[in-house]
Amino acid sequence: MLIGIPLYDGVDVLDVTGPFEMFDWAGFEVQLSAHKRGPITCRGGIVIQAEHTFTRAKQYDVLWIPGGDPDALAREMGDKRRTYLDFLVKQSKRARYVASVCEGALLLAAAGLLDGYTVTTHWAFTECLKDRFPKVKIAAGHPRYCIDRNRITGGGISSGLDESLALIEILAGTQTAQSVQQTTQYYPRPPVTSDIPDAPACPVPAVTIAKARKK
Repeated sequence: MLIGIPLYDGVDVLDVTGPFEMFDWAGFEVQLSAHKRGPITCRGGIVIQAEHTFTRAKQYDVLWIPGGDPDALAREMGDKRRTYLDFLVKQSKRARYVASVCEGALLLAAAGLLDGYTVTTHWAFTECLKDRFPKVKIAAGHPRYCIDRNRITGGGISSGLDESLALIEILAGTQTAQSVQQTTQYYPRPPVTSDIPDAPACPVPAVTIAKARKK
């Protein structure tokens, strides 16, 4: 089972490393790829390494798209070369599941891969989907994750832990998912409680998404 996580500068570190930890304990192979090999600077400054390029990446069984800084999202969505978006389209054609966590849903939507699906994302970015991708349906109630056929989308950053555990159960069974839960001691009991506020205006700069090249 190969899980592919395409990276970009400005990516949210927990969107990558949290699910990576879960998938690794499940015995899945996880491949971190990017436009070019080398260091990727996450939002906040932590650096992780992309060992594979998009051009040499294997076919993924699961395509996992992390969210990131609003300016980073705008950069990838507005890239006239469509390097990131076209890679998502290519991989999605044969992937068993296409998933995103947090604002990664915007990248999938920009690639046209969420049209007609019901999805979730970080609460502060729901207006981005509503305003810019009218063919995408928003799940009510800000669920931790949402499954619609072979599309799996997660809410805000920490939701990737729940989402990845749900995916492990789908792919490897309940016993394996329980083992991962026990190993990572994932039994969350937050020390504080609060309510999700109303979503603000879309924080991602407006960009023109380049159309896919005709082949």
